[in-house]
Amino acid sequence: AMALCLKQVFNKDKTFRPRKKFEPGTQRFELYKRAQASLKSGLDLKAVVQLPPGESINDWIAVHVVDFFNRINLIYGTMSEYCTERSCPIMSGGLKYEYRWQDDSKYKKPTKLSAPQYMCMLMDWIEMLINNEDVFPTRIGVPFPKQFQQVCTKILTRLFRVFVHVYIHHFDSIISMGAEAHVNTCYKHFYYFIREFSLIDHRELEPLVRM
Repeated sequence: AMALCLKQVFNKDKTFRPRKKFEPGTQRFELYKRAQASLKSGLDLKAVVQLPPGESINDWIAVHVVDFFNRINLIYGTMSEYCTERSCPIMSGGLKYEYRWQDDSKYKKPTKLSAPQYMCMLMDWIEMLINNEDVFPTRIGVPFPKQFQQVCTKILTRLFRVFVHVYIHHFDSIISMGAEAHVNTCYKHFYYFIREFSLIDHRELEPLVRM
């Protein structure tokens, strides 16, 4: 049912969909396959996120950032018909948390946006970064930039806000679509990963702390 549901959403609206794949034959593709296999084997998620012996931490983070982008993109894609300018005129997580958008081009100051506008800006911004060879190098022997983990922290912090918005404002839709288990597993995986490598400031996690 979930797959069918996703298919209907993507046939109807191509805005949100996974756009980044790992090249077969590369080190990162092998790491990705290994991470996916551990995930599918039903291992404890806390164990699944740990860096495999002998692997580079930046490669491991890169694989997960791209994978989480694809998965969260997909989750928001299934929700997007319920998240409209009218239902969500502000990108928020309940009454206490409001997220403003800022980037280096169009929005130089933190700007109030509706949730769908924010999501659109966010997915485009992440897509641009993960497809930029200077930030996420894919060629063998090309080193990661010095600020790589800082960039990933920014990406993951903003992706966490998608969970905040979806859980606080659209949880009834998740349940009605039968996607609750899928979203919860993705969230847990994401949460254990960012905690394992201290990738998000703990203050950012407060909106979902009760979970």
